[in-house]
Amino acid sequence: MIRHLVLFKLNEGVERDDPRVVEGVRAFRALGGQIDELRFWECDWNITDRPIAYDFAINSAVEDTDALKRYLEHPAHQAGVALWREFATWVIADYEF
Repeated sequence: MIRHLVLFKLNEGVERDDPRVVEGVRAFRALGGQIDELRFWECDWNITDRPIAYDFAINSAVEDTDALKRYLEHPAHQAGVALWREFATWVIADYEF
């Protein structure tokens, strides 16, 4: 199994209630039910307020590197990424467990 973690930081001046952000969150929350390769899916807002904290997180899992590739290339995932590109930056980590 591969754990796929993503941490998002909203761009300067962008707030959670920005309509673009609301749409992006809605798109990512729906992915768990749209992409068969996902074995585990959760995402939500960070609840702490620290200077080094990121704003939003995705914690997911897939079977193997082929499944990860299919997930990353899936049209629903690509559509969500395109939305988030407009208002945030992110870091990822993928590891086997």
